[in-house]
Amino acid sequence: MRRVLRAAYCVLRINSPLASHSPGADHRVVRSSHAVRSTQHAVLLSLLAFAPRAASAQSRVLDTFDTVSGWSAHPSEGVQLRISRDSGYAGTAMRLDYDFRGGGGYAIARKAVALDLPANYEFSFRLRGNASLNDLEFKLVDPSGDNVWWMNRRAYEFPRGWTRLVTRKRHIEFAWGPVGGGEMRRVGAVEIVVTAGSGGKGSVWVDDFTFTPRDTVTVYAGTPFARSSSAARGSAAARAIDGDSGTVWASGAGGPQHLDVDFGSLRELGGLQVEWERERHATHYQVRQSADGVRWETLYSVEGSNGNTDFIALPELETRFLRLALLRGNDRRGYAIRDIDVKPVAWSASPNAFFEHLAKQASRGTYPKYLSGEQSYWTVMGATGDTREALINEEGTIEVDKGSFSIEPFLFVDKRLVTWNDVRTSQSLERGDLPIPTVQWEGAPFELTTTAFVGAQPSSRADTATAASSIWARYRVKNASAATQRGSLYLALRPFQVNPSWQFLNTQGGVARIRDISYANGEVRVNDSKLIASMSKPTGFGSAAFDNGDITEYLRRGTLPASTSVHDHTGYGSAALSYAVELAPGSSRDFWIAVPLHASTLPAWSSLDSTASASMGAERLATVTRAWSERLDRVRLKLPPSAERVVSTVRSNLAYILINRDGPSIQPGSRSYDRSWIRDGSLTSAALLRLGHEREVREFIEWFAPYQFPSGKVPCCVDSRGADAVPENDSHGQLIYVIAEYWRFTKDTAFARRMWPHVTRAVAYMDSLRHLRMTPEYRSTDSLRAFYGMLPESISHEGYSAKPMHSYWDDFFALKGFKDAAMLAVVLGDTARAKSYAVVRDAFRVDLLNSFRASMAWHRIDYLPGSVELGDFDATSTTVGVSPVEEMHNLPRSALKRTFDRYYEDAIARRDGKKEWDGYTPYEWRTVGTFVRLGDRKRAQDMLDFFFGDRRPAGWNHWAEVVWRDPKTPKFIGDMPHTWVGSDFIRSVLDMFAFERESDSSLVVGAGISPDWVSEQPGVAIEGLRTHYGSIDVIIQRTGRDVRVRLDGSARIPPGGIVVSAPLAERAAGVTVGGLRATAGANGEVVVKRLPAEIVFSYRA
Repeated sequence: MRRVLRAAYCVLRINSPLASHSPGADHRVVRSSHAVRSTQHAVLLSLLAFAPRAASAQSRVLDTFDTVSGWSAHPSEGVQLRISRDSGYAGTAMRLDYDFRGGGGYAIARKAVALDLPANYEFSFRLRGNASLNDLEFKLVDPSGDNVWWMNRRAYEFPRGWTRLVTRKRHIEFAWGPVGGGEMRRVGAVEIVVTAGSGGKGSVWVDDFTFTPRDTVTVYAGTPFARSSSAARGSAAARAIDGDSGTVWASGAGGPQHLDVDFGSLRELGGLQVEWERERHATHYQVRQSADGVRWETLYSVEGSNGNTDFIALPELETRFLRLALLRGNDRRGYAIRDIDVKPVAWSASPNAFFEHLAKQASRGTYPKYLSGEQSYWTVMGATGDTREALINEEGTIEVDKGSFSIEPFLFVDKRLVTWNDVRTSQSLERGDLPIPTVQWEGAPFELTTTAFVGAQPSSRADTATAASSIWARYRVKNASAATQRGSLYLALRPFQVNPSWQFLNTQGGVARIRDISYANGEVRVNDSKLIASMSKPTGFGSAAFDNGDITEYLRRGTLPASTSVHDHTGYGSAALSYAVELAPGSSRDFWIAVPLHASTLPAWSSLDSTASASMGAERLATVTRAWSERLDRVRLKLPPSAERVVSTVRSNLAYILINRDGPSIQPGSRSYDRSWIRDGSLTSAALLRLGHEREVREFIEWFAPYQFPSGKVPCCVDSRGADAVPENDSHGQLIYVIAEYWRFTKDTAFARRMWPHVTRAVAYMDSLRHLRMTPEYRSTDSLRAFYGMLPESISHEGYSAKPMHSYWDDFFALKGFKDAAMLAVVLGDTARAKSYAVVRDAFRVDLLNSFRASMAWHRIDYLPGSVELGDFDATSTTVGVSPVEEMHNLPRSALKRTFDRYYEDAIARRDGKKEWDGYTPYEWRTVGTFVRLGDRKRAQDMLDFFFGDRRPAGWNHWAEVVWRDPKTPKFIGDMPHTWVGSDFIRSVLDMFAFERESDSSLVVGAGISPDWVSEQPGVAIEGLRTHYGSIDVIIQRTGRDVRVRLDGSARIPPGGIVVSAPLAERAAGVTVGGLRATAGANGEVVVKRLPAEIVFSYRA
C-alpha cells in the first residue's frame, strides 16, 4: 500500500512549511466534496455565511488584522507571496498577493495560534479575492508541527465581495503526520493557503478571523410542528411529517399553497425526501428556510416534478423553519403529500453521498455499481500522445473525458429493462492485445457487445490524429433466443463518471455534471462542450432534469422524456438515445456513435443509414487496428500457448503507456495520475527503449529537462502548470539516468551533449545535498554515523509520507546518477569532470555501503532496510539497487539474499492463504526481474504467476496501482491501467530474455525463461529486442534431449560476451557452440563471442 499512501499524503503535504522537507505534490487530493460546484452544493457556502450561530460559549477573535506581524509567508520555490495590510470588511484586513509565475506550487500564510479544541467548534473568516480558480486550503497544525488537519476547497471561485466562510469540525480531515489520524485536540498554528489550480497571480483579502465553540451535535430529538395554508378535512398538515406514508396531508384548494415545518429550535439537516400522493403532486414548488418564520429564503426550486418521490439535497443546512411553497400542480383540487422525510447532514454531505443514498433505495442496476459500494474496474481508450483519454468500465459504460459524464447502454426487451445487473459480463481486447476494448452482455434474449476505441474523424487520414480524435463505439445487438424479438437499445447520458467515487487523487471520481442537453439531427450536445454524434439513425431522443426524474425511470417503462433539450440547475440532468431493434433468431445489428475528444463540431456524417454507418465504423476500426498492430510490432515476442498471456500483456501495456502520454509527457495514468513524474518517466522510458520506442523517450527528456531549477534541483513532477517545487531527492539521479539510458540505446552523442548542462547541474545539486550530512557531527557522533554522506530526508519513496525519512531509494538513484554522469563525461570527452565525478561516485558508494551496515547494526536486522532511521523492510524499494542501479555485487551479499528470501516467503504465504493481507501494489512486479538477476528463475516464475492472477479484468491485460484481496473492495485503486506498474512488468519480462550485467560488462540471455516454455512447442522466440549493445534475436527450442539456442541480430559483442543461461534446471551433459564442444561455467552459463551463433545444450534422457 505504500505507493498509494504516499500518493495521497504527498498531495496533502504539498504546502507544509513545518517539516524540513515537504512531501511532494503527486496529485491534487479532492477529499472535501464540498468543492463540487453544482448549484445545490454551492449553496453550502451561502448557507453557512448567513446561518445563525449555535454557540455554547463566546466566540474568540483570532485576528482583527490591525497588524499582520504574526503572519509569515511560506511560498514554494518559484512562487512569490507578499503579506500586507489593506482595507477590510470592518477596519483592516490581511492581504495576500501571490504569483505562481507560470508554474505550480503553493502560497502559505501561517500564524502561530495556541488553541485547545472543544468537542465541537467552527472557524470563520471573511474573505474576498481577485484571483482565478485555485485551491483554498484552511489548515490546522498541531504543536509538534508534524501533524496536519485541513479543509480543502478545491477549484475555489474567490468571491469579489466579502463572504463569510465557515469551517466546522466535521469539515476538517486529517491530512498527514505520524499520528496517522484521529481528531485534533490542540492547535499550534493555522495556515491559509492558496495552492495552484489554474495558477496565475492574484490577491486575496482575509478579515474577522474567529473561533467559536459549538454545542455538541446530537441527533434531533424534538417534535416538529407542521402547519399549512389550507388543509382538506381529515388531512391536517401534521400528517405530512408523521413518518407514516399511509397518511396524507392534502391542501384545501389548488393554486399557490404552502406547508411549513417548525423544528422548535435550530436543526442541522441535509435534505428532504418528499413522497407525493399519486396524481396530486406539485409540478413547480420551492423549498424555503427561515430563522424566525417571517423572513424566508429560497433554497431550492423544482420545475417539472413528475410526481414520483422527490429527492432534494440541502447540504449543510441549519435552520428552524422549512417551507414547501407549492406554486403549480397537476390537479386543480390541490396537492397531497404522503410523507416528508427530513434527512441528516450526511445524506447530502457530497454529491457522491447523495447518490449513494439514492442508489440504496433503487433496484440494483439503476445506478453505477460503485454507488452501491462495490468496486468497478475500467480501462483507458485513446490515441498515442493525445492529451485526452476516455474510459470504459467492465459493464460497458463509457466516460467521454476526464471528470465527465458517461454513456451507459441499456436494453429493453420482453417488456423489461435490462441493465448490467441482469446479465453476465465479459471483457476482451481486439486480437487479444490491442487497446480496443469490448464488453459483452449475455443472459438476456438480446445480447449486447460494446466495442470502443479512439480514432480520427473520417475527414482525417491519420488513424490517431489527436486534433481530430474521437471516441467510436459500436453496439452490436444480437438475438440469442429462438424467436423473433422486438425491443430497443438505449444509450443513456448520465451524470456519473466511470471513475468511481472513492477515487480522489487529482480528480474526484463519481458524480459528474450535466447542466445542459440539446438534440438536433442525430447530434446531442452536453454542457455546450461535448458532442455525441449518432451515426446510426436513432428512433428517438429524450432528456430530463433531475427534478423531472432520472432517465431510468422512463426507460423502465419503455419510454423517453418528451423534451429534447433541458437545463438542469442541479447539474444532474440525463437523457437517452433510443434505437428500435427487431431481430430474427441468431441475427444481429450494429449501432454506431462517435464523440470528438477535442472539437465540439463534426462533419455532417451523423444519422446515417445502418449500412453507411456500419461501413464507416468498420473502416475506422480496421484502420486503428492496423495502426496499433504496426506500432506494437517493433519487438516480436513468441511464446507457447501456455504463456501467451505474457505476450499479450506486454503488447497491451506498451499500448497503454503510449495512450497515457500527453504529448511528450510520459504519465502513469489518465485520471488520478494525469501528471508526469521523472521517477515514473525514467523507468517507463527504459521499457520503451527496450521495445524500440526511442522517439518517445527523446521527446520526454527534451520536454522535462528544461524544467530543472536554476539550483540544479530536478522537479519531481511537471504538469500543465509547470514544475512542482516540492523536493523529492530521487529525481535528480533519475534525470541523469534517463539521459544516459537513452544514449546507451541510441549512441546519440549529439543529444547527450545538448543534455550535458542538465546533467552537470544535477550532479552539483546532489553533491551539495550529500554534504549536508557530511558535517563533523555526522562523522563523529555514533547515533548519526549511519546518516553520514546520505541525501537528506525526503518523501520520494512511497512509505515516508507521514514523515520524511533518509530513504535508500533516494541514495540508490543518487549513486546511479553519479555513475551515469561519470560515464557520460567520458563519452563527451569532458576529462576533468570524468575524473571528479568518478571520485564523487566512488566516495558516495563507500558512504552508502557503510550506511547500510551501520543502520543494520543499529536496528539489529539482517536485511537491507528501506531507510536509515526506521530500519524498515521494503524489498520492492530495494529492487532498484539491483536494477537499474546495478549494485548487486557491491551490496552486502548475505543481507541482499535475506531481503529477497524474506520477501519471497511472505509473498508465497499470501498466495497460499497462510498470511492475512488486504491488498498490495503491483510495483512488486520489480521483484520478478530482481529474481532473474539473482539467478533464481523458479522464484521469478512463481511471482509472475501470482501477479497474473490479479489482472482485473483479466481480458484487458493490465493492473491497477492497488490490488485488493477482495476484488469488490470499494477502495482507491489508482489509475487503470497504471502504466508505471505496466513498465515494471515489461522490464521484468524482458529481463527474462536478456539483460545487461554491469559487473562483467556482459549481455545475459535466457536467465528467466521457464523450462516449461522451452519444452512446450513451438518454444520461445524474441526478435528485435533492443539492448545497450544493439538489437538481438533469440530462439530457444527443445527437440528430444537437445535444447537449441539461436542468437542473431545487429548487437555488438559486449566486452564480457553474450552469456547464455542454461535453459533447463538440470545441468547439461554437453554443450556445443557453432558445432564445437564448449565448456559451461559453474552455473551452466556459456559465453558467446560472435553472432550469429547456435548453442546446443544436450541432456541425458
